[in-house]
Amino acid sequence: MKGRLSIVGLGLHDEQGISLGGLAEAKDADLVYLELYTNLMPAFSKESLERLIGKKIIELSRSDLEEDAVNGILKLSLDQKVCLLVPGDPFVATTHLSLRIAAEKAGIPTRVIHAASIASAIPGAIGLQSYKFGRSVSIPFPEGTIVPETPYIVIKENKARGLHTLVFLDIDLEDSRFMSVSEALSILLQLEERRREMVVEEKTLAVGIARLGSPDAEIYAGKIEDLLEHEFGAPPHVIIFLGDLHFLETEALKVFAHLGCSPS
Repeated sequence: MKGRLSIVGLGLHDEQGISLGGLAEAKDADLVYLELYTNLMPAFSKESLERLIGKKIIELSRSDLEEDAVNGILKLSLDQKVCLLVPGDPFVATTHLSLRIAAEKAGIPTRVIHAASIASAIPGAIGLQSYKFGRSVSIPFPEGTIVPETPYIVIKENKARGLHTLVFLDIDLEDSRFMSVSEALSILLQLEERRREMVVEEKTLAVGIARLGSPDAEIYAGKIEDLLEHEFGAPPHVIIFLGDLHFLETEALKVFAHLGCSPS
């Protein structure tokens, strides 16, 4: 067996986010594949990346990497060097973990080339200490009147431990739906109205972030009532709920995120 499967991160915003190591891996591959369904890269250009790599890139669907993987990308990886390009940093989310496990079980060597992810970039971008983040959570689009309470519970648990919470907002690339900061906060305020545990109130401090890694990234910290009125622009958006702040974190939020009120 001479094949292998390499999974290469693309970073946050555009094709320039790929590392030199990732670029070399793609250039060395016999086949280069791409998935863009797991996250939005606002300025990504497949054509530009093809010019950088010097070969054709084939885009795959979710079914190609899940239901059809055994007879598709994994079969090809048995005797060819296959490179899969993915947004962000591979396996920060577990989306392609099953694919890598299946490859190793089939005797296919795997390589992972890392890149920036939203999880690793946020602490430095807004001046929060990375070890003070608790469990992250996602807010899905509501299905009818059903609003899952998990995001509220996770924020509550982290807050009780003095930890920050990174909240991912739902995206549906197939239907071009991207949850905004204001939509997510409105959902959480509905949950607060239901639960009344004083976790997410209009005076609660949070940070809204849009298009991190891009030249026009928008970062704004304040009370939820202020974030609801702030224009964050195009997606993708995320929210940080703040835990206990070190004085340097507070100063950083004032400088980097326009925090105008004193944390209570």
